[in-house]
Amino acid sequence: MHGRLRCTAAILVAAATLAVPGTAGAAPGTGTDPGTFAVPGTAGTARGTVLTVPGTGAGAARDLAGAASGTVGAGAAPVVSDAGRHCPRLSAKLDWYGDNRAELQRVIDRRGTCAGERRSGDRPPVAVFDWDNTVTKNDVTDATLAWALRNDKLLRPQRWGDRSQWLSPAAERALTRACGTATGPRETLPTSTDTACADEIFEIRENAATMSGAPAFTGEWDHRRTVPEYAWVPQLFSGRTPAELRGYARQAREKSLAAPVGSTQTVGTRTLPGYVRYYPQQADLIRTLRSAGFDVYIVSAGSEPVTEVWSAGVGIDSEHTIAIRSVLDRGRITSRNEGCGGTPASKGADIPYIDGKRCRINEEVFGVTGAAAWERQEPARRIALGSGDADTDVTFVGDATDARLVLNRNKSEIMCRAYDDADGRWLVNPMFIEPLAPKPDRYACSTAGYTRPDGATGPVRRDDGSVIPDQADTAH
Repeated sequence: MHGRLRCTAAILVAAATLAVPGTAGAAPGTGTDPGTFAVPGTAGTARGTVLTVPGTGAGAARDLAGAASGTVGAGAAPVVSDAGRHCPRLSAKLDWYGDNRAELQRVIDRRGTCAGERRSGDRPPVAVFDWDNTVTKNDVTDATLAWALRNDKLLRPQRWGDRSQWLSPAAERALTRACGTATGPRETLPTSTDTACADEIFEIRENAATMSGAPAFTGEWDHRRTVPEYAWVPQLFSGRTPAELRGYARQAREKSLAAPVGSTQTVGTRTLPGYVRYYPQQADLIRTLRSAGFDVYIVSAGSEPVTEVWSAGVGIDSEHTIAIRSVLDRGRITSRNEGCGGTPASKGADIPYIDGKRCRINEEVFGVTGAAAWERQEPARRIALGSGDADTDVTFVGDATDARLVLNRNKSEIMCRAYDDADGRWLVNPMFIEPLAPKPDRYACSTAGYTRPDGATGPVRRDDGSVIPDQADTAH
């Protein structure tokens, strides 16, 4: 579909500390030590990659191994009901907040194989997950960009303004000044040593500003369909092939999974997270959903080749991975990406962001075409379960008919809706690794929690039009 290639990245789910045989400080590669398990055939080793889970016994380790490999581990065996139905179970050895595991299990039992055989022609229930900070701790797009900057993998454009239609004159001047013109167009920028160039590029990505504080993007765009600094990342890889970008993502993945939890790295002069982890609970949830007959997708506002490399680690292939899909020119990435719902390809006007995630799901999963793909569909053409962590996910997660799982990162609109829980289907869970402290003040749901298409803020409203009152941050 859309010319995408399937990824064959090794399956690997890390819990807290990753030990790769043959590396400094690595645990023995036997998989027999207490609290360790091996994933056979990964990372190019004969015995597999060893994952060390401090403070857990062998049973919990085996259970995490099941999440990594797509098999059912100890403590998570499927239940066969009196009616002979297949009832896959979430692991009891992985901690969830409150009653979230039980609520998710009820949805799996009610909509999955445990409910009995589906009628001929019925499509399976669909579950959709955001990726960054929902399935993984930390952002894999940022990890890939950081690796590329540290390894001189970006090509200089003829003009920086050619990358984004909204790049401001101030940003173009700052990039030209910082990155220089000694490197010819379409030649690699020496960002591993040119810290000023690396700083400007990442500051635009992270804060939509130049290092001097000037706005990096100007003009008008639909703030519920795109954000220029997200579209900026795949645009930076213009001139590279998708295969090259997948290669960078694989190397960044290997480095990020091997780094200790809490570690940092320096890119230019800035300090960034140095590690990424798959959340074991989310990997187990995805495994259980798939075993129960759900069709599981990833939808991300990251670059699609990058997301494909990582989603393979929880058994999701490229056909079920949706992200920013760059338009190719003679096999090479351009600054344009495919549109959705009848909109044409553009330099980032429509990406899988807020309402854009709904559009991609409606179009690619349910076959809705044209402008209707931007609208909420009838329940039979909506996902059963959605999971996200930020306002970028609020529309598609809100479309879920049975369960809406939100990881608490203190993002206003999605937390307003989740804590209000108007129909009893929202579940809030702290981040599984390094959760945030309680937000000291309430979410401003009644006044400024919602972002309008023009970028202005306003109250968050329920489906009936009533205003959600300000909400306290309670899930920690």
